[in-house]
Amino acid sequence: MDRTVPGLVVKIGDYPLHHGGVGAIRSLGRLGVPVYAITEDRFTPAAVSRYLHGRCVWPTTGREDPERLVEVLLRIGKRIGRPAVLIPTDEEAAVLIAEYADALGDRFLFPRTEAGLPRRLASKQGLHELCVEHGVPSPAAAFPQSQADIERFAAQARFPVVAKNREAFQRRRSPAVAGTTRISGPDQLVCLARDWGQRPGVILQEYLPREEAEDWIVHAYFDAESTALALFTGVKVRSWPPHAGMTACAYVVDNPELAELTAQFVKRIGFSGIVDLDWRYDRRDGEYKLLDFNPRMGAQFRLFENESGIDVVRAQHLDLTGRRVPEGEQRAGQRFVVENIDLPALLAYRRSGYTTPHAPRRATGTELAWLAADDLKPFFTMLARFVGPGARHLVQLRRASRRAREAAHSGAFRQARP
Repeated sequence: MDRTVPGLVVKIGDYPLHHGGVGAIRSLGRLGVPVYAITEDRFTPAAVSRYLHGRCVWPTTGREDPERLVEVLLRIGKRIGRPAVLIPTDEEAAVLIAEYADALGDRFLFPRTEAGLPRRLASKQGLHELCVEHGVPSPAAAFPQSQADIERFAAQARFPVVAKNREAFQRRRSPAVAGTTRISGPDQLVCLARDWGQRPGVILQEYLPREEAEDWIVHAYFDAESTALALFTGVKVRSWPPHAGMTACAYVVDNPELAELTAQFVKRIGFSGIVDLDWRYDRRDGEYKLLDFNPRMGAQFRLFENESGIDVVRAQHLDLTGRRVPEGEQRAGQRFVVENIDLPALLAYRRSGYTTPHAPRRATGTELAWLAADDLKPFFTMLARFVGPGARHLVQLRRASRRAREAAHSGAFRQARP
């Protein structure tokens, strides 16, 4: 590693309990690379890591003017005093870097890709269109432009369906749904849609039954020619919220077919940089269907490391500093656990009917998201800050679930009336 070139973890939005940023700090810091990070305050888990060289306290919401964000980023780069490798942890940061590459290029190092591509990949509609264009399987989807479109869809669609925010950036500005939402029938859909406005910012997607599916993840780094210098595959065992949220537990599992499918797709679209993809294997037709394409580092990237000790963050740093990325097989059987969300996920999955036959019975090793013997402070800081936000999150989930049940009950009552 070139220890004269620092890294800068870039995040936009208020989510202090992000283990991916802590993982990036540890990954490079353990090899002697100075790492800086943008944090909401001085007491986030990332801000207290022993491997953090310097923190840049900069609370953001994701609703700021992009030019203002670039201005502050350049100011941070000037303070660092030398070109730093940018490591975005969210879609907003990845899109900002790509779209303002010319302005940021003198201060920072980052993969150059087509300016509009990350925004398109982060968009549910944009990704679906790219999948159709390049023959990559994905769930059937509709993109209503009005309430009338929703009513027509409700009259013709096969339920259940899944509703998601169409654009990644609307989740911070004006989200239509709190997260991936399963809708059981037409009346529930019409009832929920009343809160979505005249131009609903949602995608209505085919529901893949969890009993007939298996969730897979791919993390990789692609160079300037869209060639994979590091590519890993794994199976997601649990997520939180269940079946729709962040990975809570996953295993490294070799899947050459999925690796090749990913490599070919990225090559065709010409993307360069770190990617985090969510695929769902549909047992009904034997196809892997692409659900999400995150054009940045995934929070669980530390699950994956090859026999040469390379993960995607290390691969990017090596490549951008002109060094060779050592090859090696991925460490199959490795497990990743996010301590603060895996317990509730485990309880929820016991009743879900979801199975992961490809997951090994025993892990060859376990990587914890927060707890590390050589860096304890992030774990205890997470515990101190988790109680309040965790409770609020559970309350929000319960309210959303109650609204969905009320909408479904209202529809059933109307159907029962003579």
